[in-house]
Amino acid sequence: MPHTALAQQAGAQPAASASAAATGDDPVARFLSDKGLLPSARPVTELAQQVRNTATDFASELVVSAMNFLGVPYRRGGTSEETGFDCSGFTRHVFENSIGLILPRRASEQAQSPALIPVQQAELKPGDLVFFNTLRHTFSHVGIYIGDNKFIHSPRAGGSVRVEDMRQAYWQQRYNGARRAPNMTPQATAPANN
Repeated sequence: MPHTALAQQAGAQPAASASAAATGDDPVARFLSDKGLLPSARPVTELAQQVRNTATDFASELVVSAMNFLGVPYRRGGTSEETGFDCSGFTRHVFENSIGLILPRRASEQAQSPALIPVQQAELKPGDLVFFNTLRHTFSHVGIYIGDNKFIHSPRAGGSVRVEDMRQAYWQQRYNGARRAPNMTPQATAPANN
């Protein structure tokens, strides 16, 4: 599909650079290490960094997956690329198919899910769900934060999955909050101390 190839081009570079920036590692060295091609006498600090990298990799995969759906038309109640997406159908589909997390069906239910962690706007990271009041009630719309004050969502009838800037007045005035999947948080995947 044409939009999928375009989205992969558009999504691959930001996700890769976000991952590299977050880790501070040389990407080639990281790749070789991940594939077991470098010696692995790793101290505890490197193990902790690997846990952080895993969380970043989950977020990168999720964002790239979301970008693959750029241009898919909005459809009320839609939950697939074939039928189109509404906002929460889009986020549910992306989360389930990229990281295996099944979100509730409606935006307000996703916002109130005990499985998700509330996040302050200043602490947003790629892969976080962002919520807006677009129907005169809180948490009536949801999208996926992709970084640089931008999010991807399925907007409304007649529209299609696209990227928006949260700094636009419309979105600033309607922002309700954000939530993060536990496996996007490094502390949630850290090994237990013995």
